[in-house]
Amino acid sequence: MNMSTHTLRPATPDDLSAIVGLIRELAEFENLAHLVVVTPESLQPHLFGPRPVAEAVVGEVQGRVVAFALFFTNFSTFLGQPGLYLEDLYVQPEHRGVGLGKALLQHLGALALERGCGRFEWSVLDWNENAIRFYEKMGATVMPDWRICRLAGGALAAFAPS
Repeated sequence: MNMSTHTLRPATPDDLSAIVGLIRELAEFENLAHLVVVTPESLQPHLFGPRPVAEAVVGEVQGRVVAFALFFTNFSTFLGQPGLYLEDLYVQPEHRGVGLGKALLQHLGALALERGCGRFEWSVLDWNENAIRFYEKMGATVMPDWRICRLAGGALAAFAPS
């Protein structure tokens, strides 16, 4: 475990390669590496282009990016307010257990409040018991009755009218 202090900051275009590397590490951890096609070039317009659809915060230790959180604004019709949705959060294993993950989540929670969001939400894989316990300890409610629905790739193309 690395006991070095960490810093958080908004991601910049110079962080794209590091973020994509962390996305690949996350995919390996989740046994989903076969689904990763993102590159720094494909991610760039979505984070830093003329109409960004997502944002990222990075965590650094000794000037090296070792963690990231990628998030975007969603909307609750029930609340009539925007929300902040955390798509992915990842901390390299050797930097876990020293508060970096919690700091990233607290940073996003504060950002959600600052932006007038009614919710801060994310998903967790049902087998990731460590993460579930961590989130519940922070006060998060794991929503057992909700399931994610997804159309992607060929299924999305076949479904959407042309």
